[in-house]
Amino acid sequence: MSVHLHWFLPTGGDGRTLVDRHAYTDGGIRRDRITPVSGVRAPDIEYLAQIAKAAEQLGFEAVLTPTGTWCEDAWLTTAALTQVTERLKFLVAFRPGVISPVLAAQMAATYQRISRGRLLLNVVTGGDSTEQKRFGDHLDHDRRYARTDEFLQVVRGVWGGAPFDFHGEHYQVDGGLTALPPDPLPEIFFGGSSAAAGPVAARNVDVYLTWGEPPEQVKQKVDWIRGLAEREGRTVRFGIRLHTISRDSSKEAWATAGRLLDDLDPETVAAAQQALGRSESVGQQRMLALHGGSRDKLEISPNLWAGVGLVRGGAGTALVGSHAEVADRIEEYHALGIEHFVLSGYPHLEEAYWFGEGVRPELAARGLLAAVPSPLEGVPAVNGRPASAPGGAPLLVAGGR
Repeated sequence: MSVHLHWFLPTGGDGRTLVDRHAYTDGGIRRDRITPVSGVRAPDIEYLAQIAKAAEQLGFEAVLTPTGTWCEDAWLTTAALTQVTERLKFLVAFRPGVISPVLAAQMAATYQRISRGRLLLNVVTGGDSTEQKRFGDHLDHDRRYARTDEFLQVVRGVWGGAPFDFHGEHYQVDGGLTALPPDPLPEIFFGGSSAAAGPVAARNVDVYLTWGEPPEQVKQKVDWIRGLAEREGRTVRFGIRLHTISRDSSKEAWATAGRLLDDLDPETVAAAQQALGRSESVGQQRMLALHGGSRDKLEISPNLWAGVGLVRGGAGTALVGSHAEVADRIEEYHALGIEHFVLSGYPHLEEAYWFGEGVRPELAARGLLAAVPSPLEGVPAVNGRPASAPGGAPLLVAGGR
């Protein structure tokens, strides 16, 4: 089992600080009114294209997009970015409760043809009732998961190429059909830590995603979902969502984490913790429990730092250390059965390079993934010098960053 590396597309904004989403005075709707926080970057298409192109060049397989009120629409944004990339796949996050499953199946089929097969789907059931209600969804937590179960049954049904009928509690479909099914069928990613989420994953998804908890807790989740899937006669693969701070030395990496922490004043942390504490998401509550809202003992496992979760929802932990140390932790998770690593860092452009140029070669040397082929591979040398030195110029070797 090889490692699949994915990056993140910050369609809600980016920056050199963990509080970038809170820097917009109007909640991020208008990008021309920004409070004086340095290093905040709006998610315009030009900047997102830079990240997508960097991810492709560095050998990441796909990029994940978020979904929600403060994000650009994932379908539209990534469809645009397929036109400026060649191989990169897009892990499009969306909420099943706000779109017809037959329409979603049709959209996926169209996307596969436009992108030449580069769509992956990340189904987000939703753990915040306030956010769900903004989109007209008033179901409670467990009923949302029951609806997701039906939604995925319908999507797979109408991809079958023949009229499909479904009569459930949430969906009534007569003769549902995707006239030209997607080819290949997009892999379906899904996460959820509650008792209601587990059976949905076991019955329907290809890859179960967990947030970056310590290895022992991740192992418990893997064993849980694997057992449920076996009872359904299915096999589910596993992925993990983490931030990274990787540097040439451990000291440099922890110094960077410290600078991110220095940006967080007590009032900002307290406000974020209060808001996140209202979430119905079991996974979010597990993230909060890792640090308890305190700056003390944020290294909750070797090289696993919970500082991100002090102010940000969702994935709240980062792998922090030298390139070799971060590779060690990835190898540790991989040994537990984790195959897909969905990574990110602040800012996403620069951190993609730190990881891609630092950690990826470490993983390749350990036989966990293939090296990225050079675009000049197969180009003959000139005057005894490699093709990467154009015009026969001396090849300069940098000493690292």
